[in-house]
Amino acid sequence: MTSSTSSASAIVVDTASGYHLFKINDYSRTKDIFPTGSALKSRAFTIGGHQWRIHYYPNGNTQDCDDCISLFLHLDEIVTDKNVYAQHGFRLFDELGDDDDDDELQPSSIADLGQVSTFGGNNIGLGRLRFIKREDLENSRYLKNDSFTVRCDVIVTKRIHLKETPLVRTSPKARFITVPPSDLHQHLDDLLRAKKGADVVFEAGGETFTAHRCVLAARSPESDTTVVIHIDDMEAQVFRALLFFVYTDSLPEMKEEDEYAMCQHLLVAADRYDMERLKLMCEDRLCSYIGVATVTTILELAEQHNCDGLKKACFDFLSSHENLKAVTAGEGLEHLSRSCPSLVNELIATLGNLIQ
Repeated sequence: MTSSTSSASAIVVDTASGYHLFKINDYSRTKDIFPTGSALKSRAFTIGGHQWRIHYYPNGNTQDCDDCISLFLHLDEIVTDKNVYAQHGFRLFDELGDDDDDDELQPSSIADLGQVSTFGGNNIGLGRLRFIKREDLENSRYLKNDSFTVRCDVIVTKRIHLKETPLVRTSPKARFITVPPSDLHQHLDDLLRAKKGADVVFEAGGETFTAHRCVLAARSPESDTTVVIHIDDMEAQVFRALLFFVYTDSLPEMKEEDEYAMCQHLLVAADRYDMERLKLMCEDRLCSYIGVATVTTILELAEQHNCDGLKKACFDFLSSHENLKAVTAGEGLEHLSRSCPSLVNELIATLGNLIQ
Protein backbone atom coordinates (compact mmCIF):
# COMPACT_ATOMS: atom_id res chain seq x y z
CA MET A 1 0.00 0.00 0.00
CA THR A 2 1.43 3.41 -0.97
CA SER A 3 0.76 6.86 0.42
CA SER A 4 1.59 10.35 -0.79
CA THR A 5 1.81 13.73 0.86
CA SER A 6 1.69 17.23 -0.58
CA SER A 7 2.57 20.59 0.88
CA ALA A 8 3.32 24.15 -0.17
CA SER A 9 5.33 27.05 1.20
CA ALA A 10 6.07 30.61 0.21
CA ILE A 11 8.82 33.16 0.72
CA VAL A 12 7.40 36.14 2.58
CA VAL A 13 9.07 39.55 2.72
CA ASP A 14 7.95 41.78 5.59
CA THR A 15 8.36 45.49 4.88
CA ALA A 16 7.65 48.81 6.56
CA SER A 17 7.08 51.94 4.51
CA GLY A 18 6.62 55.65 5.04
CA TYR A 19 7.62 59.04 3.74
CA HIS A 20 9.07 62.30 5.01
CA LEU A 21 8.35 65.81 3.67
CA PHE A 22 11.42 68.07 3.75
CA LYS A 23 10.65 71.76 3.07
CA ILE A 24 13.47 74.07 1.96
CA ASN A 25 12.67 77.69 2.77
CA ASP A 26 14.75 80.61 1.47
CA TYR A 27 15.99 78.50 -1.43
CA SER A 28 17.89 81.42 -3.00
CA ARG A 29 19.78 82.03 0.23
CA THR A 30 20.77 78.37 0.60
CA LYS A 31 22.26 78.23 -2.90
CA ASP A 32 24.18 81.49 -2.27
CA ILE A 33 25.61 80.42 1.11
CA PHE A 34 26.35 76.70 0.77
CA PRO A 35 29.02 75.81 -1.84
CA THR A 36 29.29 72.60 -3.83
CA GLY A 37 29.76 69.65 -1.49
CA SER A 38 28.07 71.33 1.49
CA ALA A 39 24.75 69.94 2.70
CA LEU A 40 21.82 70.90 4.89
CA LYS A 41 20.18 68.06 6.83
CA SER A 42 16.56 67.36 7.66
CA ARG A 43 15.51 66.42 11.16
CA ALA A 44 15.74 62.70 11.95
CA PHE A 45 12.67 60.62 11.09
CA THR A 46 11.89 56.97 11.78
CA ILE A 47 10.74 54.40 9.22
CA GLY A 48 10.96 50.65 9.72
CA GLY A 49 12.55 50.97 13.15
CA HIS A 50 15.53 52.96 11.84
CA GLN A 51 16.33 56.66 11.91
CA TRP A 52 17.01 58.52 8.68
CA ARG A 53 17.94 62.02 7.50
CA ILE A 54 17.81 63.72 4.12
CA HIS A 55 20.96 65.60 3.04
CA TYR A 56 20.24 68.52 0.69
CA TYR A 57 23.10 69.93 -1.45
CA PRO A 58 21.85 73.19 -3.07
CA ASN A 59 24.90 73.40 -5.36
CA GLY A 60 25.43 69.69 -5.93
CA ASN A 61 27.47 67.10 -4.11
CA THR A 62 30.42 67.25 -6.53
CA GLN A 63 31.85 69.60 -9.16
CA ASP A 64 30.47 67.34 -11.90
CA CYS A 65 26.93 68.27 -10.89
CA ASP A 66 27.33 71.82 -9.54
CA ASP A 67 24.43 73.03 -11.70
CA CYS A 68 22.08 70.59 -9.99
CA ILE A 69 20.54 69.92 -6.60
CA SER A 70 21.75 66.68 -5.00
CA LEU A 71 19.67 64.71 -2.49
CA PHE A 72 20.86 61.80 -0.35
CA LEU A 73 19.14 59.57 2.19
CA HIS A 74 21.37 58.73 5.17
CA LEU A 75 20.97 56.08 7.84
CA ASP A 76 21.19 58.25 10.96
CA GLU A 77 22.71 55.66 13.25
CA ILE A 78 26.27 55.97 14.55
CA VAL A 79 26.80 52.24 14.97
CA THR A 80 24.88 49.49 13.26
CA ASP A 81 26.05 45.88 13.33
CA LYS A 82 23.63 44.82 10.60
CA ASN A 83 23.00 46.06 7.12
CA VAL A 84 19.66 47.75 6.50
CA TYR A 85 18.00 46.94 3.18
CA ALA A 86 15.69 49.60 1.82
CA GLN A 87 14.28 51.18 -1.30
CA HIS A 88 13.99 54.93 -1.49
CA GLY A 89 12.96 57.65 -3.89
CA PHE A 90 12.79 61.44 -4.03
CA ARG A 91 10.22 63.61 -5.79
CA LEU A 92 9.05 67.21 -5.69
CA PHE A 93 5.86 67.78 -3.70
CA ASP A 94 3.30 70.50 -4.41
CA GLU A 95 2.02 71.72 -1.04
CA LEU A 96 -0.60 73.99 -2.65
CA GLY A 97 -1.77 71.46 -5.22
CA ASP A 98 -5.42 71.05 -6.15
CA ASP A 99 -7.55 68.74 -4.02
CA ASP A 100 -7.74 66.24 -6.90
CA ASP A 101 -3.95 65.85 -6.89
CA ASP A 102 -4.26 62.98 -4.40
CA ASP A 103 -1.53 60.85 -5.93
CA GLU A 104 1.11 62.99 -4.22
CA LEU A 105 -0.18 61.83 -0.84
CA GLN A 106 -0.40 58.14 -1.69
CA PRO A 107 2.37 55.75 -0.60
CA SER A 108 4.78 54.82 -3.37
CA SER A 109 4.77 51.21 -4.54
CA ILE A 110 7.82 48.97 -4.60
CA ALA A 111 7.96 49.34 -8.38
CA ASP A 112 8.08 53.16 -8.11
CA LEU A 113 11.23 53.13 -5.98
CA GLY A 114 13.46 50.81 -8.00
CA GLN A 115 15.98 48.35 -6.61
CA VAL A 116 16.75 47.56 -2.98
CA SER A 117 19.90 49.28 -1.65
CA THR A 118 22.13 48.38 1.27
CA PHE A 119 22.61 50.94 4.05
CA GLY A 120 25.22 50.29 6.73
CA GLY A 121 28.97 49.94 7.15
CA ASN A 122 30.73 52.33 4.79
CA ASN A 123 27.58 52.89 2.77
CA ILE A 124 25.21 54.74 5.08
CA GLY A 125 24.04 57.30 2.50
CA LEU A 126 22.64 56.91 -1.00
CA GLY A 127 20.84 59.29 -3.32
CA ARG A 128 20.76 61.24 -6.55
CA LEU A 129 23.62 63.50 -7.60
CA ARG A 130 21.48 65.15 -10.27
CA PHE A 131 18.04 65.24 -8.67
CA ILE A 132 17.05 68.34 -10.68
CA LYS A 133 18.83 71.19 -12.41
CA ARG A 134 18.44 74.41 -10.47
CA GLU A 135 17.29 76.19 -13.64
CA ASP A 136 14.53 73.60 -14.15
CA LEU A 137 13.40 73.94 -10.52
CA GLU A 138 13.33 77.72 -10.75
CA ASN A 139 11.09 77.55 -13.83
CA SER A 140 8.73 74.96 -12.34
CA ARG A 141 5.45 75.19 -10.43
CA TYR A 142 7.06 73.57 -7.39
CA LEU A 143 9.09 76.65 -6.37
CA LYS A 144 6.69 79.00 -4.59
CA ASN A 145 7.66 82.07 -2.57
CA ASP A 146 11.30 80.95 -2.76
CA SER A 147 10.60 77.58 -1.15
CA PHE A 148 9.95 74.02 -2.28
CA THR A 149 9.24 70.67 -0.68
CA VAL A 150 10.80 67.27 -1.35
CA ARG A 151 9.05 64.00 -0.55
CA CYS A 152 11.27 61.02 0.32
CA ASP A 153 9.61 57.59 0.28
CA VAL A 154 11.32 54.69 2.06
CA ILE A 155 10.42 50.98 2.08
CA VAL A 156 12.50 49.00 4.60
CA THR A 157 12.90 45.23 4.30
CA LYS A 158 12.45 43.97 7.86
CA ARG A 159 12.44 40.18 7.53
CA ILE A 160 12.49 37.46 4.88
CA HIS A 161 11.06 34.14 6.01
CA LEU A 162 9.27 31.00 4.86
CA LYS A 163 5.59 30.44 5.48
CA GLU A 164 3.56 27.30 5.00
CA THR A 165 0.64 27.89 2.66
CA PRO A 166 -2.45 25.86 1.78
CA LEU A 167 -2.07 23.58 -1.20
CA VAL A 168 -4.56 24.65 -3.81
CA ARG A 169 -5.23 22.39 -6.73
CA THR A 170 -6.78 24.11 -9.70
CA SER A 171 -7.33 23.17 -13.26
CA PRO A 172 -6.41 26.01 -15.56
CA LYS A 173 -9.35 27.30 -17.54
CA ALA A 174 -8.59 26.99 -21.19
CA ARG A 175 -9.03 30.05 -23.37
CA PHE A 176 -9.99 29.28 -26.91
CA ILE A 177 -10.80 32.80 -28.04
CA THR A 178 -8.83 36.04 -27.71
CA VAL A 179 -10.89 39.18 -28.24
CA PRO A 180 -8.78 41.97 -29.78
CA PRO A 181 -9.12 45.59 -28.66
CA SER A 182 -11.43 47.88 -30.57
CA ASP A 183 -10.04 49.13 -33.87
CA LEU A 184 -13.02 51.28 -34.83
CA HIS A 185 -10.83 54.37 -34.84
CA GLN A 186 -8.53 52.74 -37.40
CA HIS A 187 -11.45 51.86 -39.67
CA LEU A 188 -12.75 55.43 -39.49
CA ASP A 189 -9.26 56.78 -40.25
CA ASP A 190 -9.12 54.47 -43.29
CA LEU A 191 -12.56 55.76 -44.34
CA LEU A 192 -11.31 59.35 -44.14
CA ARG A 193 -8.19 58.56 -46.18
CA ALA A 194 -10.05 56.53 -48.82
CA LYS A 195 -12.73 59.23 -49.24
CA LYS A 196 -15.27 56.48 -49.95
CA GLY A 197 -18.83 57.76 -49.62
CA ALA A 198 -17.67 61.31 -48.82
CA ASP A 199 -20.45 63.84 -49.36
CA VAL A 200 -19.02 67.16 -48.20
CA VAL A 201 -15.96 69.17 -49.25
CA PHE A 202 -13.98 71.64 -47.17
CA GLU A 203 -11.59 74.27 -48.48
CA ALA A 204 -8.98 75.43 -45.96
CA GLY A 205 -5.57 76.99 -46.41
CA GLY A 206 -5.61 76.49 -50.17
CA GLU A 207 -6.34 72.75 -49.92
CA THR A 208 -9.53 70.69 -50.24
CA PHE A 209 -10.65 67.97 -47.83
CA THR A 210 -13.49 65.49 -48.26
CA ALA A 211 -15.48 64.13 -45.33
CA HIS A 212 -18.71 62.40 -44.34
CA ARG A 213 -21.60 64.55 -43.18
CA CYS A 214 -22.95 61.88 -40.79
CA VAL A 215 -19.59 61.60 -38.97
CA LEU A 216 -19.32 65.38 -38.63
CA ALA A 217 -22.88 65.64 -37.30
CA ALA A 218 -22.17 62.99 -34.67
CA ARG A 219 -18.97 64.69 -33.51
CA SER A 220 -19.82 68.39 -33.56
CA PRO A 221 -23.11 70.26 -33.10
CA GLU A 222 -21.72 73.00 -35.33
CA SER A 223 -21.98 70.95 -38.54
CA ASP A 224 -23.08 72.62 -41.80
CA THR A 225 -25.45 71.35 -44.51
CA THR A 226 -23.57 73.12 -47.34
CA VAL A 227 -21.93 70.81 -49.91
CA VAL A 228 -18.75 72.92 -50.18
CA ILE A 229 -17.68 74.70 -47.01
CA HIS A 230 -14.99 77.41 -47.05
CA ILE A 231 -12.83 77.74 -43.93
CA ASP A 232 -11.11 81.09 -44.38
CA ASP A 233 -9.28 81.47 -41.07
CA MET A 234 -7.59 78.10 -40.57
CA GLU A 235 -4.35 76.67 -41.99
CA ALA A 236 -4.54 73.42 -43.94
CA GLN A 237 -2.39 71.44 -41.49
CA VAL A 238 -4.60 72.55 -38.58
CA PHE A 239 -7.79 71.52 -40.37
CA ARG A 240 -6.19 68.19 -41.31
CA ALA A 241 -5.41 67.55 -37.61
CA LEU A 242 -8.96 68.59 -36.68
CA LEU A 243 -10.46 66.09 -39.14
CA PHE A 244 -8.12 63.37 -37.83
CA PHE A 245 -9.49 63.94 -34.33
CA VAL A 246 -13.09 63.92 -35.56
CA TYR A 247 -12.60 60.46 -37.06
CA THR A 248 -10.22 58.85 -34.51
CA ASP A 249 -10.84 60.71 -31.22
CA SER A 250 -7.09 61.26 -30.86
CA LEU A 251 -4.46 63.78 -31.84
CA PRO A 252 -2.16 63.04 -34.77
CA GLU A 253 1.56 62.59 -34.24
CA MET A 254 3.33 65.95 -34.34
CA LYS A 255 6.92 67.08 -34.54
CA GLU A 256 8.10 68.37 -31.18
CA GLU A 257 8.89 71.79 -32.64
CA ASP A 258 5.36 72.08 -34.11
CA GLU A 259 3.29 70.83 -31.17
CA TYR A 260 3.14 74.10 -29.18
CA ALA A 261 1.75 76.17 -32.07
CA MET A 262 -0.50 73.37 -33.34
CA CYS A 263 -2.12 72.87 -29.92
CA GLN A 264 -2.93 76.59 -29.74
CA HIS A 265 -4.62 76.51 -33.15
CA LEU A 266 -6.50 73.29 -32.37
CA LEU A 267 -7.73 74.70 -29.06
CA VAL A 268 -9.23 77.68 -30.90
CA ALA A 269 -10.85 75.34 -33.42
CA ALA A 270 -12.17 73.03 -30.68
CA ASP A 271 -13.78 75.98 -28.92
CA ARG A 272 -15.28 77.21 -32.18
CA TYR A 273 -16.85 73.83 -33.04
CA ASP A 274 -17.81 72.94 -29.45
CA MET A 275 -15.52 69.88 -29.23
CA GLU A 276 -14.89 69.74 -25.48
CA ARG A 277 -12.64 66.66 -25.40
CA LEU A 278 -10.29 68.08 -28.03
CA LYS A 279 -10.22 71.37 -26.18
CA LEU A 280 -9.23 69.67 -22.90
CA MET A 281 -6.56 67.59 -24.64
CA CYS A 282 -5.01 70.76 -26.07
CA GLU A 283 -5.17 72.47 -22.67
CA ASP A 284 -3.37 69.52 -21.11
CA ARG A 285 -0.60 69.58 -23.74
CA LEU A 286 -0.16 73.36 -23.41
CA CYS A 287 0.34 73.07 -19.64
CA SER A 288 3.69 71.41 -20.32
CA TYR A 289 4.81 74.43 -22.38
CA ILE A 290 4.19 77.04 -19.67
CA GLY A 291 7.40 78.96 -19.04
CA VAL A 292 8.78 82.46 -18.65
CA ALA A 293 8.66 83.15 -22.40
CA THR A 294 5.22 81.62 -23.03
CA VAL A 295 3.07 82.08 -19.94
CA THR A 296 1.43 85.39 -20.90
CA THR A 297 0.56 84.16 -24.40
CA ILE A 298 -0.95 80.96 -23.01
CA LEU A 299 -2.77 82.89 -20.29
CA GLU A 300 -4.35 85.23 -22.85
CA LEU A 301 -5.42 82.22 -24.94
CA ALA A 302 -6.95 80.56 -21.86
CA GLU A 303 -8.90 83.71 -21.00
CA GLN A 304 -10.24 84.19 -24.52
CA HIS A 305 -11.50 80.60 -24.79
CA ASN A 306 -12.68 79.96 -21.20
CA CYS A 307 -9.99 77.39 -20.35
CA ASP A 308 -10.18 77.37 -16.55
CA GLY A 309 -7.66 74.56 -16.01
CA LEU A 310 -5.05 76.13 -18.27
CA LYS A 311 -5.61 79.50 -16.62
CA LYS A 312 -5.05 77.99 -13.15
CA ALA A 313 -1.82 76.38 -14.37
CA CYS A 314 -0.55 79.79 -15.57
CA PHE A 315 -1.49 81.44 -12.27
CA ASP A 316 0.29 78.63 -10.42
CA PHE A 317 3.47 79.23 -12.44
CA LEU A 318 3.32 82.98 -11.78
CA SER A 319 2.84 82.43 -8.03
CA SER A 320 6.59 81.75 -7.83
CA HIS A 321 8.45 84.96 -6.99
CA GLU A 322 11.34 84.04 -9.28
CA ASN A 323 9.03 83.25 -12.21
CA LEU A 324 6.99 86.44 -11.74
CA LYS A 325 10.15 88.53 -11.55
CA ALA A 326 11.47 87.02 -14.79
CA VAL A 327 8.14 87.53 -16.61
CA THR A 328 7.84 91.13 -15.37
CA ALA A 329 11.27 91.89 -16.84
CA GLY A 330 9.89 91.17 -20.33
CA GLU A 331 7.07 92.77 -22.31
CA GLY A 332 4.49 89.98 -21.92
CA LEU A 333 2.67 91.41 -18.91
CA GLU A 334 2.60 94.89 -20.42
CA HIS A 335 0.94 93.50 -23.56
CA LEU A 336 -1.46 91.47 -21.41
CA SER A 337 -2.47 94.55 -19.43
CA ARG A 338 -3.47 96.26 -22.69
CA SER A 339 -5.28 93.30 -24.27
CA CYS A 340 -6.90 91.83 -21.12
CA PRO A 341 -6.80 94.39 -18.28
CA SER A 342 -9.41 92.52 -16.23
CA LEU A 343 -7.27 89.38 -16.41
CA VAL A 344 -4.24 91.23 -15.04
CA ASN A 345 -6.40 92.58 -12.19
CA GLU A 346 -7.54 89.02 -11.43
CA LEU A 347 -3.92 87.84 -11.47
CA ILE A 348 -2.88 90.57 -9.02
CA ALA A 349 -5.76 89.70 -6.68
CA THR A 350 -4.95 85.98 -6.83
CA LEU A 351 -1.25 86.49 -6.13
CA GLY A 352 -2.14 88.85 -3.28
CA ASN A 353 -4.28 86.16 -1.66
CA LEU A 354 -1.47 83.61 -1.99
CA ILE A 355 1.03 85.94 -0.32
CA GLN A 356 -1.34 86.55 2.59
